[in-house]
Amino acid sequence: MMKKILLIPLDERPCCYEFQEQMAKDTDLQIVKPPRNLLPDKKKFADPEKLFDWMEENAVECDGAIIAIDALVYSGMLPSRIHDFPLSLLKERMMRLRRFCASHPDLPIFAYNLVMRNPRYSSSEQEPDYYEQWGREIHRFGYIGHKKELGIADSLECAEYEDIVSRLPQEYLNDYLSRREKNIEINKLAVDMTAEGVIDFLVVPQDDSSPYGFTAKDQQTIRHRIREKKVQLRAYMYPDSDGVQGTLLARMANLFARKRPLVYIKYASAAGDTIIPRYEDRIVSETIKYQILAAGGLVASCVLEADLIVMINTPSGNPLEHLTTGPLPERIEYDANRNQIEQVEYAAYAMEKLKKPVCFADIAYSNGGDPELYTLLREKGILWRIAGYAGWNTSSNTLGIALPMAMLYLLYGPRKGHTDFLAARYVEDIGYMAFVRRDVCQNDLPPRGLNYFTVDGEHGVIAEIIHKKLQEFADQYISNKDLRVVVDEVWMPWTRIFNNGIHVHTEPVVPHDE
Repeated sequence: MMKKILLIPLDERPCCYEFQEQMAKDTDLQIVKPPRNLLPDKKKFADPEKLFDWMEENAVECDGAIIAIDALVYSGMLPSRIHDFPLSLLKERMMRLRRFCASHPDLPIFAYNLVMRNPRYSSSEQEPDYYEQWGREIHRFGYIGHKKELGIADSLECAEYEDIVSRLPQEYLNDYLSRREKNIEINKLAVDMTAEGVIDFLVVPQDDSSPYGFTAKDQQTIRHRIREKKVQLRAYMYPDSDGVQGTLLARMANLFARKRPLVYIKYASAAGDTIIPRYEDRIVSETIKYQILAAGGLVASCVLEADLIVMINTPSGNPLEHLTTGPLPERIEYDANRNQIEQVEYAAYAMEKLKKPVCFADIAYSNGGDPELYTLLREKGILWRIAGYAGWNTSSNTLGIALPMAMLYLLYGPRKGHTDFLAARYVEDIGYMAFVRRDVCQNDLPPRGLNYFTVDGEHGVIAEIIHKKLQEFADQYISNKDLRVVVDEVWMPWTRIFNNGIHVHTEPVVPHDE
């Protein structure tokens, strides 16, 4: 019998609006989501009241709900960073959410609300306009200020702090801090609603976090509230943003199936569990535990008791990032101090001899997958046999796709929907993020007067060029003699080059008659 899950996405990007539906294809899970025109468009605000109306109209027929609180309170992720709503209005919207939850006591409600991020660079693409000139200084003000409070700032940092204080316009700082205070208050209300039982499970994720600074301090404040309300077992806090909906989808699916899968973790490097990924605030092994728990699973103590094996592809330290200025450099943390060959060989053994499904969370690099791992999977002949793969954006974003994908595989097994989504991950995470994106930035944008943050629309010439190059990549490196990957459509969300929207499907290769 079909189970309907009501989804209020964080925003309109494919990772929030489409990935969950694609993961659930060919299962008994149906994602019920609002029409695209009710969602924001980058910095263009949607109307939260219309989202509330839609949610209330459609909840009756659903069996569970996954709700991005940022969408209902601020109108989405980017609006949460630039809005000027009074706190009283934000609280009114939270009270409407409370009434909705209370009026559907039999509807399992999983919700999440981000801790406001504090990027370390100057750019107004996703932040207030003044962040273009003062973003780095605002970040450093918070970062060093936090270390000063802890008594661990050195003399150079203290001098830098005083210099920033002398230059940073107070009105910009006041505006920025007032928005952070509102975010804290909304997160406290979400915790309170979890304590009351109107929200069944809550995630408070951090986007682009670090060990010190505004985000680190804010999460401590919210963590104190979680402890005060004694909801540590129902309100988790860990790094992520774009992957949370996938994680909550897996939790909902496991709830419906009354399953608690045991997940065995295996790293590519002996030191891999101790790395701190870029844009995150803690060692990766602690985040992985939260991700597994949030998805409805438990960490297995040994491989024989496990329902699922997750391979974590890490370096031994100091992770790199895919850039558009050149290919990845060679470094000992990747070349000598990890063993991907053993991972791939063990994956094949576990699937064949132990009959255990295996997925790969490819977190070796930020913002793109590891071409060497991909090559090994292909050469070993297990590219299409694994239970899940992701290698995009941050480490936690990757975990928030690979783990849920594999947990759905556990429940529903191999199916075309799984193969199609696996193909999409290879096309985007390897083909686009690791190769085609750099090619386009170096060879196709400059002659047209375009740049990384501004292309010629969602469906312009650049999208056509990328579509063509991705199909060529798929034909050469992903398809095989039995299966062809077809790139149906490519578009550029937020009209930038960072990542793309993509629709793909797989089809069997029909042999030609001799």
